[in-house]
Amino acid sequence: MSPDSPPATVVVPNSQTAAAPGLLELFMAFAKMSLAGFGGVLVFARRAIVDRYRWMTADEFNETFALCHFLPGPNIVNLAVVFGSRIRGLAGSVAAFTGLVAPPFLIVTCLAMIYARYGDVPVLRRILDGVSCAAAGLLLAVTLRMMLPLLKQRDPIALVVLVAVFVAVGLLRWPLPQVLIVAVPASLMVVWLGRNRVVS
Repeated sequence: MSPDSPPATVVVPNSQTAAAPGLLELFMAFAKMSLAGFGGVLVFARRAIVDRYRWMTADEFNETFALCHFLPGPNIVNLAVVFGSRIRGLAGSVAAFTGLVAPPFLIVTCLAMIYARYGDVPVLRRILDGVSCAAAGLLLAVTLRMMLPLLKQRDPIALVVLVAVFVAVGLLRWPLPQVLIVAVPASLMVVWLGRNRVVS
């Protein structure tokens, strides 16, 4: 790309077009997500990518995050790599990955040294218990927000698949790989049937 070329854009369907971030902006955005992500970065990643910067729609984020579940490694790290590659290629993947991982790595290393020395202090244990409760609440909140696009479609078959997977994994404690072997083809079939209904 020549210096005079126009900036890349992220095409957001049915929404305003957002300018694609540069490498530094991509690094800073994911660094802020990681630094704010107490209890998990997913909550803050969705808020930043979908709501604040509008780099993706809610449906695009859900689809990308679903893809990242099938890749090896932590889901949020996969999301950073896939998103960075989609926006700025290999350099974008490196920028997003470094922004996501480097700040917490430094902080956790320092905290680990402090915890090794003061980890038995009762006050610290109570603080960590409180942080765990807050993290669970944040995860529940973002899960509900990610479900909204699916609920708005009012597709009964998709909702049945959603409830079935929740019951199988969350309540019956069936192994996730075996559940996915059935759930993934079922989900693909739901999408295929839905598109056929639209075309017809």
